Amino acid sequence: MTGDRTTNVTVRPPAGDPSSVWTATRVITLVFTVIEVLLLIRFVLKLLAANADQALVSLIYGVTDPLIAPFRGIFAQPSGTPVVEIATLLAIVFFVLLAALIVAVVRATTGRRGEPTP
Repeated sequence: MTGDRTTNVTVRPPAGDPSSVWTATRVITLVFTVIEVLLLIRFVLKLLAANADQALVSLIYGVTDPLIAPFRGIFAQPSGTPVVEIATLLAIVFFVLLAALIVAVVRATTGRRGEPTP
């Protein structure tokens, strides 16, 4: 009997593997969903005239301010309370479209569509 050798070989899926595309699109979708939810929370807080001095409200405003900055001033903001912040709604629409575009580009460049096969 000759000596038995065991060789461990790691097989990596090809770059266009459907499971890696699926994972990438899920991560992209998750990141943009978190952004959109934060923007929706900001919109509701502004609409209900939440106290900006409260820690959680201040945190949400601080995190989302850079996201809506490019959209401020596009439409005139009426004064008074409650505030319907149009810039936040525009930012939400923008990030939904951006997420869809990025997912479409990832799928188009890999040539794969749909769910991974088991």
